[in-house]
Amino acid sequence: MRARPRLDDNHNEIVSALRVAGASVQSLASIGGGCLDLLVGIRGVTTVIEIKDGKKTPSKKRLTGDEQIWYDSWRGSKFIVYSVDDALKALSSL
Repeated sequence: MRARPRLDDNHNEIVSALRVAGASVQSLASIGGGCLDLLVGIRGVTTVIEIKDGKKTPSKKRLTGDEQIWYDSWRGSKFIVYSVDDALKALSSL
């Protein structure tokens, strides 16, 4: 586990918006090893979400190598979001 996880600038904003929308949200950012950023539950469904800052350059919005491996191997519901709107769309698709 990382003592001080690196959070994207929009991390807290997205977490707040998901909670306002009625979701349970647990940050997983301190786990490291490519684990995605959030565990999110709503209406009896759980998913994982990776947050990327949509304002950054394309190279800064890509998954890291460890994140890509984790994302590709995860067999459950998962999303990559770049904004509050993306996160809320992901939630509504569940």
